[in-house]
Amino acid sequence: MKIAITGVTGNMGQATIDELAKNDNIEKFKLLVLSSDKRIKDILKRHKKIKNKIEVIYGSLAQKEACQKLVEDVDYVIGLAAVIPPHSDQYPEKAVECNQIGIDNLVSAIEELGENQPRFIHTSTVALYGNRNSLHPWAQVGDPLLVSPFDIYSATKMRGEFRVLESNIKYFAVLRQSAMLHPNMLADNMSDGLMFHTCFNAPLEWVTSHDSGVLIANIIKRDSEKKDLDNVFWRHCFNIGGGAENCVTGYDTLDDGFKIIGGSVKDFFEPKFNATRNFHGVWFYDGKKLDDLFSYQSQTCKDFWTEFAKNNGYMKLGKIVPKKLIKKFAIVRLFKNPNSATYWAKHNDEAKMFAYFGGEEEYNNIPKKWVDFNLLIENKAENGEKIDYNALKTRKNAKMIDYFHDLDSEEVTIKDLKNVAEAHGGKLLSKKFNDLYETLEWENSDGEKFNARAYTVLKAGHWFNRTYVENVWDYDRLAKKDKIYAQVWYDSHAKDEDKFYYLDENYNARMKNL
Repeated sequence: MKIAITGVTGNMGQATIDELAKNDNIEKFKLLVLSSDKRIKDILKRHKKIKNKIEVIYGSLAQKEACQKLVEDVDYVIGLAAVIPPHSDQYPEKAVECNQIGIDNLVSAIEELGENQPRFIHTSTVALYGNRNSLHPWAQVGDPLLVSPFDIYSATKMRGEFRVLESNIKYFAVLRQSAMLHPNMLADNMSDGLMFHTCFNAPLEWVTSHDSGVLIANIIKRDSEKKDLDNVFWRHCFNIGGGAENCVTGYDTLDDGFKIIGGSVKDFFEPKFNATRNFHGVWFYDGKKLDDLFSYQSQTCKDFWTEFAKNNGYMKLGKIVPKKLIKKFAIVRLFKNPNSATYWAKHNDEAKMFAYFGGEEEYNNIPKKWVDFNLLIENKAENGEKIDYNALKTRKNAKMIDYFHDLDSEEVTIKDLKNVAEAHGGKLLSKKFNDLYETLEWENSDGEKFNARAYTVLKAGHWFNRTYVENVWDYDRLAKKDKIYAQVWYDSHAKDEDKFYYLDENYNARMKNL
């Protein structure tokens, strides 16, 4: 058995190679690595036992030839490569090259192999679901994809996922990765203002990089040995969940990290430091489906932070440092970074301020003191009403949206297709329907025609709009005539908002009134 992997030097990639290395039935690993990526040396050093099985191909997904060389004569392709925040914010053109153009190149290379195609596992992201809050904190595969304005990472990942779902690859699977806890959490989140994007009340379901690696290894092992996944896994889309104990909020996550140094969010942050909307995160209503198939969930958030503290013993020194100094030199110093909310406010970035707060006035109205700020973990909804946080986190109490068809039913009729299209404000143009994977013709609310499989639309939540081809976010206008979008969009946006968000040719964030 031969395996090809992209993104092996990333956090999930390293965890994956660690687990796959335990499988003696793998005779060859083909790894696509950027020539500038020095982390491959550490991987080769760590895996001396399989070093002779490893073939390193230097190149990028943006290079067609590199993709063709990678997928030739292998049984499985595991796509883990992605340009993620904050790098996607800093270098948006790199996100386009990797997450969009690169996936197109990789898919095309596999398609060209015809009958000799390997099986393809594509990792997507929870970010496709966009901003969520206490009104609809739960989501499942099939929920609408409303990538947050200016999030070029999410937009390019959505385009890449659509390409996979609509491909001519016989055996593919799409795995939407949740928020991931990994050993480099501190370094990755203290380098710029990214952590200020995390809404304190955002629902987040975490999974560790270790468990994610176990998942991929278990998929390969079961499929190669038992060959019983054709009808239950391949050509399907799943959410990679971490389990009930890992369903928390943005505040919980930051707080767990600060506990290591004997503090809390309230010691180092103020309510105005972080965005109040335009983030991405959900709790996965269907997160157990993958675990039922592959038994990979083993680590909780508590387990992770305990191990993190053990492996980073120096952080305990923070307990003897005055909290005011930590706040000044670890947190406040990042206000100068263009990716921080405070920077946007100081420099009158109207587009970012409206996208992430609803405007300057809303930002200025955020309470200065924590006692006046509404936190879900303190049983207060965003609007100040009392709420039972623990009950909200219980799956059986989950409030799901109206999908305009039975999402759980294996039987799909042409009436279901028409109902969904009409709920989106569009039409099903095809007159006949035979199965979920045949290509159908649709028309969106703007009269634009597009082709997509029934599975892609009904079961995976895709619906064509301009974000699929341009760096624009037009949901204020679209939600006014789209009943599916409206259910989620208006959870955090006023119905009279009338904004059009876009990135200009230089990738600057812009906004205009419609």
